[in-house]
Amino acid sequence: MNQQSPDPGLPAAGVVDASSAPTSGESAVGPSTVLAQRYVLGEVLGRGGAADVYRAEDRLLDRQVAVKVLRSGTDSATERARFVSEARTLANLGHHGLVTVLDAGISDAQLEQPFLVMELVDGHTLAETIARGPSDLAEVTRVAIQLADAIAYAHERDVVHRDVKPGNVLLDGSGRVKLADFGIARLIGDAARHTKTGHAVGTASYLAPEQVRGEPLTTAADLYSLGLVLLEMFTCRREYTGSPAEAALARLSRPPEIPEDLPPHWQALLADLTALDPTTRPDAAWLAARLRELPPVPPPAGPPPGHDLPAATAVLTDVVPTPPSGPSGPSGPGVPALAEAGAQVAALGEGLARRARGLERDHVVLALVALAMVLLLIVAGLAA
Repeated sequence: MNQQSPDPGLPAAGVVDASSAPTSGESAVGPSTVLAQRYVLGEVLGRGGAADVYRAEDRLLDRQVAVKVLRSGTDSATERARFVSEARTLANLGHHGLVTVLDAGISDAQLEQPFLVMELVDGHTLAETIARGPSDLAEVTRVAIQLADAIAYAHERDVVHRDVKPGNVLLDGSGRVKLADFGIARLIGDAARHTKTGHAVGTASYLAPEQVRGEPLTTAADLYSLGLVLLEMFTCRREYTGSPAEAALARLSRPPEIPEDLPPHWQALLADLTALDPTTRPDAAWLAARLRELPPVPPPAGPPPGHDLPAATAVLTDVVPTPPSGPSGPSGPGVPALAEAGAQVAALGEGLARRARGLERDHVVLALVALAMVLLLIVAGLAA
């Protein structure tokens, strides 16, 4: 996983064999530290609330990995419990849309810094994509299907992510989408909450209303957060902003503003995902199936008929014969008739040309053929 800026609840993983003394409030490890005599830490990819994420080299298997290390200054039993819970949760999940855990452990007996080693996703976060500008319907649908598939897989195993947000969605160079950071994920029905009663855990801007109210957690919370993420891909702005308390409470007083220029089926889908009542939201498996059934994105509209006429129209007007200005052959009874016929043909040709200017290319060709046949019939009649 590759993240270039700090982001609360950042994913990643690592292994530790720290040898340097810890600095108060900082990680006892850092770039160039060798963990478990195997992982050489490199640059910092991101910093979360209690852990740091590094790019690292796995010397045993000669590959790049991501290493997440709990900071030495974090002595909270709750933070340690969450870290261990993340390792156990991810170790039991195996899906192409989820970041894979590769290894885990604790540094040394004195520091006891837990570490987590995970696959490295070279690419960028969805937050970075959103910062570049609005996504089109095709891109939002592509990302939404992959996220819905991954979330559905986790929900089938009774795992609720609880922190679905753009910063936790990773996109690699081939367009694959992976959901990261299960640091505060929870098994449904697990008595070990790791949080105080009535306290909301997650990122304030993306919390579900029931999380804000401190109500029992269900899989519907992830669907609400996903709805806000997809909405943000269209609008490039967070729907609920302000201080953490303001952002969290705002969704209790007003629904999100869904752009009216979106297709009706997308408006309805976003409204269903962000419904205040969690029991009315669709589940992730249904969402993935519904997204695959959405009408394909129409191609850009072409020019209206007659807007861009083919060059054949000009050719048609050029080949229409013009009556001679004076005698060009022997005089006789047939010459005036021939001249009159020529004038009629010219008039006919001009009329056909005017009509042809408003026709499509195939109509122009048909008109050209018809004119040629008329000319042949006239010439044959005169010759007889």
